[in-house]
Amino acid sequence: MSTESSQPPMAWRYCGNQIKLWRTQAGVSREELAREANYGYESLKSMEQGRRRPSLRLLQIADEMCGANGLLLAARDYLQPERVPSHVREFLAVETEAIAVSSYEPLLIPGLLQTEDYARALMRGHWPPADDETLEERVSTRLRRQERLTRKPTALFTYVIYEAALRTGVGGRTVMKAQLSRLLDAGKLRNVSLQVLPFDRYAPTHLDGPLTLLETPQHQHYAYIEGHNTRVLHTDADTVSDLIKSHSMICRQALSNEESAEFLGKVAAEL
Repeated sequence: MSTESSQPPMAWRYCGNQIKLWRTQAGVSREELAREANYGYESLKSMEQGRRRPSLRLLQIADEMCGANGLLLAARDYLQPERVPSHVREFLAVETEAIAVSSYEPLLIPGLLQTEDYARALMRGHWPPADDETLEERVSTRLRRQERLTRKPTALFTYVIYEAALRTGVGGRTVMKAQLSRLLDAGKLRNVSLQVLPFDRYAPTHLDGPLTLLETPQHQHYAYIEGHNTRVLHTDADTVSDLIKSHSMICRQALSNEESAEFLGKVAAEL
């Protein structure tokens, strides 16, 4: 099980504390370092306290002013943006080796089916917001993950998407039109099943939130669910079994692959 932490990364806090220690030892005031590095006082304070990622420029200036002889600058490799938020790493580790992935999404397009513009618009709206470098790294990571759909055609991907996800205007009309086209293309892959659950069909638990089921080569089964501030990878057999049944009931109410492709085309034509 994994949950999202509200704490800044430990590397930020440790590095910021080291800058403060070196600065204090060298007799350099926070005002002096901020002025030399071209930062405001509060910005520098945030970096020293680990609430903001210390920049490469600050490391360079602090290293020189404090006589650290490269010891502060050496921290730069540990401050690179996280490719993946910590709360989803466990899920992605299982997804990478999975031979079967079954997903239900009530409000958003599944990550492996998102276009670059859709993914960027979605991530840009996350709170708290990530800086531009981190945002672009996460978008690139998501796009690399999508290679699984074609790189390993023996893995089976089954998607059920609620109609609301098709009509939620993430990124605006142009982005959504391209996204729907992407779904139509993905549905043609021989290892991908894509179904739509229309508004006028009801399935028990279909409004409970997103659900992803995974099966590993060793035939272990996992279920991953998300909420506002909770991400959980379930391994308990009874819990996973219940969620598999919930997903099965949703699938039975959804349109067939052929009907879904026709439905997607009609929604795209309305944009």
